[in-house]
Amino acid sequence: MAQPKSAKNTGKTPLLSALQVSKSFGDFVANQAINFTIYPGELHALLGENGAGKSTFVKMVYGLLQPDSGHFEWQGEKIQLSNPQQARATGIGMVFQHFSLFEALSVAENIRLALPAEYQSEDLAAEIASKSADYGIPLKADQIIADLSVGQRQRVEIMRCLLQNPALLIMDEPTSVLTPQETEQLFAVLRRLADQGCAVLFISHKLDEIKQLTSRATILRGGKKVAELNTRDKTTRQLAELMVGSQITDIKRRKPPAKQIPLFEVAGLNRPALSPFEVALKDIHLTASKGEILGIAGIAGNGQGELMEALTGEWCQPADHRIQLAGRELSAAGPLARRKAGVCFIPEERNGHAAVPSMNLAENALLTSYEDAKTVSGGVISQQETLLAAEKIARTFDVRRPSANPLASALSGGNLQKFVVGREIIKKPAVLIVSQPTWGVDVGAAQFIRKAMTELAEQGSAVIMISQDLEEIFAISHKIAVLNDGHLSAARPAGDMTAEEIGLLMGGAAETAQKARRAAR
Repeated sequence: MAQPKSAKNTGKTPLLSALQVSKSFGDFVANQAINFTIYPGELHALLGENGAGKSTFVKMVYGLLQPDSGHFEWQGEKIQLSNPQQARATGIGMVFQHFSLFEALSVAENIRLALPAEYQSEDLAAEIASKSADYGIPLKADQIIADLSVGQRQRVEIMRCLLQNPALLIMDEPTSVLTPQETEQLFAVLRRLADQGCAVLFISHKLDEIKQLTSRATILRGGKKVAELNTRDKTTRQLAELMVGSQITDIKRRKPPAKQIPLFEVAGLNRPALSPFEVALKDIHLTASKGEILGIAGIAGNGQGELMEALTGEWCQPADHRIQLAGRELSAAGPLARRKAGVCFIPEERNGHAAVPSMNLAENALLTSYEDAKTVSGGVISQQETLLAAEKIARTFDVRRPSANPLASALSGGNLQKFVVGREIIKKPAVLIVSQPTWGVDVGAAQFIRKAMTELAEQGSAVIMISQDLEEIFAISHKIAVLNDGHLSAARPAGDMTAEEIGLLMGGAAETAQKARRAAR
């Protein structure tokens, strides 16, 4: 494993400095008097919980927001970054967590759209090929974005930045959609950029990767800078505790039940791709047993959404497949019927799918419990019961709110996710099916959610967890299966699998994964 580069701050002028930078939104202080420096060739981490102020800070660096007070300096000179175009012209590039690519266009067309009008190139395709070879980022200029994997799409985003020759590259959660092998390839590119003098500001919740890649970190909490340190001097636990301001308790995988009692079974599930951008499911078989957590790993875009729709009944066209709960056939049942049978769901997208941002928490609690006789009787909703239900969820799952019954949109991402998870777990379902349970939430909220799922399984429920986070998969799953291009591998005990093997399966290299497993024995 390559060691992080040391910070190049001895006798050098910082590439970028923030001096007492503050930003507020109404009464909410997002950044308060932040001082920050990054040096040429430095690999620097920006850490913090959701709502700590990371996004606000990097949006100011990239010109998307303007500070209320304080200022930035570029190579010792005061600058004002009024918009992203000015930031890019200064030498600042940014790869966002959520890609901004047109799926129907080619790689070259997407890259050209992001380049400045004055950019001159007689043959952009040739330049893309040259840069791709130079940095070890395989890309074909004529490929259509819709045909690319998520890892390949990220390469397109990176290439857009590289063609602008940035002096500072900001990367927001870049590895959340990558296999372990793709992550290593990305880190090799970032180290090479650093060797050439480019500074990299790296944002991630994956603290093992922070220690692997970076040499220095700035930690924000509650909008304030609380620490600046050398990452090699701290453990991942110490970094996490600095982020949340309290001690972190590790979640340990419990032993699976001694007796395997199948509870939720799927056999022969096939689902066609309903649009050019969907993935067909091919002969899916899975079994989740009582008291067991089945982890389904995979890179985004390999059929996770389609599988979730089929398991929850949002897509329901029974043919030859079978979906059973404790022997009861559910393949023709829609979401409501499956909920009545004892299956609860937590979809990946919390805003708009799991919760309605413009509704308050009591109304959001009602969305999946309106069949409860105490809540709705004779077609009349009991306001008191919905308020009590929301309060019970918030209290039990430590949902931090600005008021007793705020709009869902008023909660941070982590707190809204805890509310959505709590709303389903508090029902003590026979089966919980959850997609990306800790996507985009901070380490404290992630630990809380994983602990809640573990305790639910200990009480006898079956949990099916679809997740891109391998750390999460290994932390709490009893068995692991991998979804790739609509195919689901056979589930195996988590203790028998390695990150390398899962990464190969995620990338579609099943034969290579089998060889790696045999070699490890």
